[in-house]
Amino acid sequence: MPSPATLQALRTFVAERDWDQFHTPENLAKSISIEAAELLELYQWGQTPAPERVEEELADVLTYCIHLASRLNLDIDEIILSKLEKTRAKYPVELNQGEINKSAEP
Repeated sequence: MPSPATLQALRTFVAERDWDQFHTPENLAKSISIEAAELLELYQWGQTPAPERVEEELADVLTYCIHLASRLNLDIDEIILSKLEKTRAKYPVELNQGEINKSAEP
């Protein structure tokens, strides 16, 4: 997870610009999708993008995800581990090791 220093740097950056007023859950969710599309675009048509471009777009996606979790007062570690438990049950090792199997929804 991001270090406390990274989280503080993000908070400071937003506060200095008074951007928190624009960081509604809706706007942040839209921004995540937009930035994810920009990341995907780097791979369009089988391209091999420059690593620094991938890093930049991934950083944008992660930044907006962190902002959204913060805005919704969600603990990033907690929600990831909770989802991992659900996914672990949905895709048990004995049925999915080395395989890509789409199991039925529980």
